[in-house]
Amino acid sequence: MDMDKLVSLCKRRGFLFQSSEIYGGLNGFWDYGPLGVELKRNVKEAWWRDMVSGHDELTVSGGAPSTFDMVGLDCTIIMHPQVWKCSGHFDLFCDFMVDCTESKKRYRHDQVRGRWVTYREQKVFVTTMAEADKEQGELEAKALKFFNIRAKDADKLAWDGDSVSLATINDTKQVLAPDAKTLGTLTDPREFNLMFKTIVGALGTAEDAAFLRPETAQGIFVNFKNVVDSSRVAVPFGIAQIGKSFRNEITPRNFTFRSREFEQMEIEFFCKPASSPQWYKYWRDRRYQWYLDLGLPRERLQLRDHHADELSHYSCGTADIEYAFPFLPAGEFGELEGVAHRGDFDLRSHSEGKLTKDAEGKLIVELGPDGKPKHRGSGKDLSYFDAEAKERYVPHVIEPSAGADRATLAFLCEAYTEDKVPDENGNPRERTLLKLNPRIAPIKAAVFPLVKKDGMPEAAQKIYRALKKQFNVFYDEGGAVGRRYARQDEVGTPYCITVDGETLQNGSVTIRDRDSLKQWRIKADDAVAEVTKLLNPAGS
Repeated sequence: MDMDKLVSLCKRRGFLFQSSEIYGGLNGFWDYGPLGVELKRNVKEAWWRDMVSGHDELTVSGGAPSTFDMVGLDCTIIMHPQVWKCSGHFDLFCDFMVDCTESKKRYRHDQVRGRWVTYREQKVFVTTMAEADKEQGELEAKALKFFNIRAKDADKLAWDGDSVSLATINDTKQVLAPDAKTLGTLTDPREFNLMFKTIVGALGTAEDAAFLRPETAQGIFVNFKNVVDSSRVAVPFGIAQIGKSFRNEITPRNFTFRSREFEQMEIEFFCKPASSPQWYKYWRDRRYQWYLDLGLPRERLQLRDHHADELSHYSCGTADIEYAFPFLPAGEFGELEGVAHRGDFDLRSHSEGKLTKDAEGKLIVELGPDGKPKHRGSGKDLSYFDAEAKERYVPHVIEPSAGADRATLAFLCEAYTEDKVPDENGNPRERTLLKLNPRIAPIKAAVFPLVKKDGMPEAAQKIYRALKKQFNVFYDEGGAVGRRYARQDEVGTPYCITVDGETLQNGSVTIRDRDSLKQWRIKADDAVAEVTKLLNPAGS
């Protein structure tokens, strides 16, 4: 699939716009348009319905150790700065960056890619920040310019190996930076904290510094006792949250895939330490199945366990749910969601204090002369007393953490389809459509009068108003009906209802299916029931 076509469609039809576009835009920030906000809201509502409000704690399947409750939270974006010190974000939430002394630009170290190329015994590592489908073209153009070769002599360049990340290159003296004309202009990589800093209050002193949250999880951890004390929940149980997070990405890229402002859908599931491995497997498999159920195909979706050297400092095990986004090189996958077994790290660190590294680089709670934690957290006891088992322990946590924006982008990428259908005269015409699962489609149905006379608009408007009470539907009476079908196909509307001359005679209307193009007639009075049945085939 051509990503440029999808990006064009998203702007043209009101799914996504560049933030502050009339002022030149702001890199890493995106605005959702009228259809985009509906699509993303449907994705979030499907997640909340399936994981929280629709969860039936009496009928758990899939090998879970026992029944469980699910509740929700909505926490603030700005929290006490000590939260981020105790969580490790203040000290450890970093990416490595490199600067170019010639272009004065900054890049994330592992996102710069390149290839070795030789011309007349000079070997150079040429780099680019281009997307996968444009990468080789950019590299060749840079190599030709650097060696001062004409395009017709490109076959004189000797390429060595496939494209690799700059992070795999030890010696940067022969590296041509993405926007440089000379070699060796990149600095050594150094850490860059990804949190956005802000000021709370009017004085603006160092004591007033705070941060925009880089994840929603910490708000759940610091409210653990509040939820237990105020709700009739018992371990095991989960707390879910959907909300904005912010990361000061060095080089945001690939449309909305890597942004500086994004929305997360996270669950922190608290369980007994002994049963945590079973819960980890349960949530890993359940979240993978959710994407399959909403239309991502198994051949483009994978569940990948992290290697030991990939694991976060707190993790007992992590699996990523990944999708083969079209802007990635063939065979590569991009993360949609991480499911992490966090052990008791979070509750314990917010009780005792921040972690530091010992001489061997291991994370420990630093103790003072009195043997107590030197840098105290909240000082609150965040352990849990199991009244049934008569024991106290710090629960382990399983964290399924999904990106609402990445999920929305994956569904758009997978839905984008080009095919050929017969026109009014039976001749094939090209069609662009979004094969979105009806559950998340921004518009559920469209209603058309065949012509703007003979009482058809009035009959169509009656159906439209009846449907509008339950679904987001669209009314259109402009242009040929074929063009109206095409417009709805392009935005993913699964069903179109047409009022025609026969409607005025016997009260029936035509329903058209977006994907199969199948058409059938029903009574106009049954339109609401028919669309309801089509959108909820299993009564879900």
